[in-house]
Amino acid sequence: MTENNIDRISNIIRTQDILRRHDFNFKKKFGQNFLTDHNILTKITETADLSKEVNVIEIGPGIGSLTQYLLEEAAEVMAFEIDKSLIPILEETMAPYDNFTLVSEDILKVDLLSEIQKFKNPNLPIKVVANLPYYITTPILMHLIESKIPFSEFVVMMQKEVADRIAARPKTKAYGSLSIAVQYYMEASVAFIVPRTVFIPAPNVDSAILKMVRREEPLVEVEDEEWFFKTMHSSFVHRRKTLMNNMQAAFGKDSKPEIEKLLAQAEISPTIRGEALSIEEFAKLADALLPLKK
Repeated sequence: MTENNIDRISNIIRTQDILRRHDFNFKKKFGQNFLTDHNILTKITETADLSKEVNVIEIGPGIGSLTQYLLEEAAEVMAFEIDKSLIPILEETMAPYDNFTLVSEDILKVDLLSEIQKFKNPNLPIKVVANLPYYITTPILMHLIESKIPFSEFVVMMQKEVADRIAARPKTKAYGSLSIAVQYYMEASVAFIVPRTVFIPAPNVDSAILKMVRREEPLVEVEDEEWFFKTMHSSFVHRRKTLMNNMQAAFGKDSKPEIEKLLAQAEISPTIRGEALSIEEFAKLADALLPLKK
């Protein structure tokens, strides 16, 4: 890595110079907050544990502050940027690197499977390392996790509150359907907190780096995966209501006798709340209620 921080894109003086020269205006609709802290960027790269045997997907590179660090450690970096006004900036800042590919597309709409075949060696493990736009963090994450692309790890920045929800454990306030949806596929943990003061412009909340490692197999085995997620989501529609109340709301009041019978057979209390159930217990619940599937 470059020793002199003045050479870094993330250096505050250089960042401001780049933005001024290109007459760049931050766009609130894209949730743009650019990192300007060398130590934080180094920690992100170290958390991602990159090597020249790993390809990286980055979403929302901005002016390339994090991208520069990734390029020095990874085999290749493919960055997806939706803001067209950032393209000429990235073409300038990333010009010294021959292992960089810029895709000026929406990550939610692009044919990602086709794009990753454009890596020089598409068979290398792929990690997602990014400072995700806050306004669309969850849709991006779930889109990538549920895709057929075997990303080995995610090291992503997001609002601290969202990171806490994803990594939450049962019987905690943060635990919910998002925790389960991610942890079904990934091992998730908060790596470290990022203060709001290290961004231009500063966001209103602190951020966190969330590390997620893909499981070789989903955490639990279920008879019907789609039904598992439907049942799980139904359990959290009204967080303060019991499991029975939420199941009745999902399947109709007339279904109460059958729900009671199926829960009794599975030895699951109808008065428990969804937030008290582990993912293993949700798997048991979903399999027990499978006869309700119409």
